[in-house]
Amino acid sequence: MAKVLVVADINQGVLKKSTAELLSKAKAIGAETAVVAIGRNIESLIPGLVDAGSDTQYVADDPALELFSAGPYASCVVEAAKQFGADLIWFGFSEGGKAVAPRVATQLDAACANEITALTLEGDQIEVIRPAITNKVIQRVKVNTDRLVAVIRAGAFEATEGITGSENVVKLSAPEPDSKAVIKELVSDASGDIDLADADIVISVGRGTKDQAGIDLVKELANDLKAGFGSSRAMVDAGLMPHNKQVGQTGKIVAPTLYIAIGISGAIQHLAGMNGSKVILAVNKDPEAPIFNVADYGIVGDLFEVVPVLREEIKKIRA
Repeated sequence: MAKVLVVADINQGVLKKSTAELLSKAKAIGAETAVVAIGRNIESLIPGLVDAGSDTQYVADDPALELFSAGPYASCVVEAAKQFGADLIWFGFSEGGKAVAPRVATQLDAACANEITALTLEGDQIEVIRPAITNKVIQRVKVNTDRLVAVIRAGAFEATEGITGSENVVKLSAPEPDSKAVIKELVSDASGDIDLADADIVISVGRGTKDQAGIDLVKELANDLKAGFGSSRAMVDAGLMPHNKQVGQTGKIVAPTLYIAIGISGAIQHLAGMNGSKVILAVNKDPEAPIFNVADYGIVGDLFEVVPVLREEIKKIRA
């Protein structure tokens, strides 16, 4: 039986949904499951890790681990992988995961694969599927090592209701601090907006919104739907939206249940960040806009006229 170690994705003491998604997939392929949780004051997360489907919980809880640092975090994952005898070590799709995964693979002499969208396990043979060249090519890769460290793309797997595990907590010692890099401060988004990676609905704005007034108009729709609020690169380059809101190849990869693209033409770099969404709605006044090629539903019209109508219809439905 394969052994899968999932690295818990914890943001400011909150367990993100990708952890349950990865554990559900591990259960689905018949693997023995474990999770490693790293941070400070995180023992309260253990029941959630059990409910998500882990049978063993490796916990590195120490004040020195409060702020993310790739070196010490990698040491914790490596120690958990060795104790568990993991064949597969899975990270959720995050900046931290992408920074730690190569370090873990190097220390374990394992293969490392990024942006995985599918994985199969037949006997000892592991095969992964991942997009490449801005989703123009889909690679099918056979792994020729005993261990694989993988970063799984957002939304690739779904959390399964009713899955649970068993509590078996193993405490890990805090690793030595990184002598080459010292984390002095953590700067986070103070806007209070919903994290794009966790949002069930994401609404993004593009060049068609024109200016701050247009952005504010669409933001009201996002507030109505309690949606994550994103952006195309054009709006970031114009200085109208912050980079942490950018969806696309050089921004964030999202896979919500519903993605609404408003005033976005649909450049391939943007599509690479959101075409894993389950349902896509596009609003654009250009009927030839590339975004309509991937949209499940499309509205051809001026967003300044369409958005107020959408807001009114949503209010009617809720009433």
